[in-house]
Amino acid sequence: QVQLVESGGGSVQAGGSLRLSCAASGRTFRNYAMGWFRPAPGKEREFVAAIEWRGNTYYADSVKGRFTISRDNAKNTGYLQMNSLKPEDTAVYYCAADLATQAWSSSYYPLADQYDYWGQGTQVTVSS
Repeated sequence: QVQLVESGGGSVQAGGSLRLSCAASGRTFRNYAMGWFRPAPGKEREFVAAIEWRGNTYYADSVKGRFTISRDNAKNTGYLQMNSLKPEDTAVYYCAADLATQAWSSSYYPLADQYDYWGQGTQVTVSS
């Protein structure tokens, strides 16, 4: 069992930055893939970014070049650095993790239903 706790959300003006954290507990974090998702019109969970247990990263086109996903296995924590924020980035951001990813192809990482563990979410609000 893995528990995930997000933090770092808040309110910023357009063009600003925030860094979200996802603290994991319960099992060895280094073996997990981690993703970030947010709600979107017509989608309960829209893919934002993901990082494999090996460190390879994936991004939605809408955030590529602005957001950076990373992980610190020694701290059992994942991060989402968000720069050049836009009002349309406003959402609750959810951290997700999964252990059984050794057989995943790259197409699996953006799929919310592939992840077994979820945090409670952290609100990000970007004003124009």
